[in-house]
Amino acid sequence: MLGIGVFGASGRVGKLIVDIAQESSDIKLESVYARKELDFSISPGVLITSDLKVFLESCEVIIDFTTPQGTKQLLEAALLYPKPIVIGTTGLEFHHENLIKEASKKMPIFYASNMSLGIAVLNRAIAMVANALKDFDIEIVETHHRHKKDSPSGTALSLAKTCAVARGLELDEVRISGRNGNIGERTQKEIGVMSLRGGDVVGKHNVGFYGDGEYLELIHTATSRLTFAKGSIKAALWLKNQPSGFYSIEDFLNF
Repeated sequence: MLGIGVFGASGRVGKLIVDIAQESSDIKLESVYARKELDFSISPGVLITSDLKVFLESCEVIIDFTTPQGTKQLLEAALLYPKPIVIGTTGLEFHHENLIKEASKKMPIFYASNMSLGIAVLNRAIAMVANALKDFDIEIVETHHRHKKDSPSGTALSLAKTCAVARGLELDEVRISGRNGNIGERTQKEIGVMSLRGGDVVGKHNVGFYGDGEYLELIHTATSRLTFAKGSIKAALWLKNQPSGFYSIEDFLNF
């Protein structure tokens, strides 16, 4: 049985991981990291701590669903006390990803902006479509709940990067994430990545390829955050047997 620690147990996905772990026969909840008192009950015997060193040493694998700043603090501590880490935090920037890659030299780290297996398959499919339909315009629209702070979503940016790479483009040079006023015609190379926010939408990503006389849209909809919680646990079970290195969901699925 795998002993896990949850970093971000008070978050929406973190709470679900705690609930699953306390009822699972495959994993055991060993510890949670909490800066303040939790507003839900934890099984007796589970360590609750605000000391990162103690937290890292108390379990076999860490699952992190926090904030970019929280992930940064975890990784900096893990450089001193290495531990396999599954990261599902969204909104990470370039310097966070560099820190992940640096830390992965000392420990196995699994990072995915979306833990959904469906998104992984979608990502694989759009690479083929983007390459095959080179003259089609690419527009990506993501929809999330009103509380989501980062925009565009990390998943939308990952999908856009996949499309850009398939066409030999640099995403930063072709991404458009807003249109307003008389801006002129759409350029052939640009990739639109737009965001909608409202209600309690867990997550929806629409990758559209628009040509003359036809268009193709590939849509993934997450109907429950359990998708992300269960995906991270499967990743943790897989990661425990991996050597130090930086891993993605494609590695996990052996694409």
